[in-house]
Amino acid sequence: MQFDIITIFPKILDSYFSESILKRAQLASLIKIKIHNLRDFTSDKHHTVDDTPYGGGPGMVLIIEPLYKCLKSIRRRKKSKVILLDPAGNQFTQKKAASFSKLDQLIFICGRYEGVDSRIDKYIDEEVSIGPYVLSGGELGAAVIVEVVSRLLPGVLGSAESLQYETFSGKKSDIVEYPQYTRPKDFKGQKVPKVLLSGNHKEINEWRKSKSK
Repeated sequence: MQFDIITIFPKILDSYFSESILKRAQLASLIKIKIHNLRDFTSDKHHTVDDTPYGGGPGMVLIIEPLYKCLKSIRRRKKSKVILLDPAGNQFTQKKAASFSKLDQLIFICGRYEGVDSRIDKYIDEEVSIGPYVLSGGELGAAVIVEVVSRLLPGVLGSAESLQYETFSGKKSDIVEYPQYTRPKDFKGQKVPKVLLSGNHKEINEWRKSKSK
């Protein structure tokens, strides 16, 4: 799967995408992440990407022309979507991640400042928000969606079985995971529940079900 991210800060996510699961997935050619510098699609010597809003008001608005040019330059795969990261967008959920994982490509527009020229609506498929709060830009939102979607792709996780027992996954997607423990068995008087040491898988499963939130 391919992820294209349009941003005015192309280096902001370099370290995030070059570590852990996402790094391994890229090296294995399971996913491809390409970051596009919006300033490369400007036509003035100052590489201007924003301007004051018509009608007045505070802040700056991202200009439509470089965004249009950037979108046109991206080679579209058969099943792709253009996503605008916006606090007013549809809430991102595990269910939405699952639907995104069936695509070949996600293209993200990372908003900044007071937003994006509304004429961008003609060129996007959906506005998405990662939560009911406001960030300085859409880069972190794009990173969240890339990771959540990537984890659902075949081969990205070491064990596909682990997805079945994760929070917000499986048949009861509203249930949060049960408590987890590992060595040592006793840490400063806090002991691992005996049932987890019993080897009785039926009792362990019942205990985990009872402890799920």
